[in-house]
Amino acid sequence: MKTIYHAAGSRGFADHGWLKSNHTFSFANYYNRDRMHFGVLRVINDDFVDKGKGFGTHPHNDMEIISLPLEGELEHRDSMGNGSIIRQGDVQVMSAGTGITHSEFNARQDQPVEFLQIWVFPREKGVKPRYDQVRIADLAKPNDFQQIVSPNPDGDGVWIHQDAWFHLANFDKGVTKEYDVKKKGNGVYLFVIRGKAKVSTQTLNERDGYGIWDIGSFTLEALEDSEILLMEVPMELP
Repeated sequence: MKTIYHAAGSRGFADHGWLKSNHTFSFANYYNRDRMHFGVLRVINDDFVDKGKGFGTHPHNDMEIISLPLEGELEHRDSMGNGSIIRQGDVQVMSAGTGITHSEFNARQDQPVEFLQIWVFPREKGVKPRYDQVRIADLAKPNDFQQIVSPNPDGDGVWIHQDAWFHLANFDKGVTKEYDVKKKGNGVYLFVIRGKAKVSTQTLNERDGYGIWDIGSFTLEALEDSEILLMEVPMELP
């Protein structure tokens, strides 16, 4: 078993006024040679966007981009003609593939929006760009692992071009549950959205991150009422 622990306070931080962002891995002006990625998991940005503000139109290619709103409403527009609003309880995915441009704005003038922006390297380059969003709150599984991302277009949540599975764990205090790694060679990166949890001997507080690999399963224990994002990804880069 191998592990790596990233305390919430050790993340990179950027304050652009309208945007405050914490970077688990190197991103933009934050560079840490020891924190470039976890397997194919390239970016976890914890973004806080002020009222009515947002990211202007900008390009991406050859990346799977997942957005998970934690509070407020995020308005999306892209070069494929999609225009929508995602809210807490939704999950959004863009397969950038051969190239896409998009913008993301706080849809509200009266409250901020907070969301996780996550990037995953795809298993193949040059795929056709695509967009999807799903209401995951309607399929919530309290005290269980709720799948929100997978490689299967027919699976729960959204799908991506990678052998990766994301789950939300909404656990009451004291709940203990074993997670079985779905594919040999994959690792799991846990990110505590709220609450406090424990894996093996490692205690995880709010916004802490913890990677674990070279293991077939592990046990997650909620030390408080908690919401935890588990991201299982290949450890080898494509």
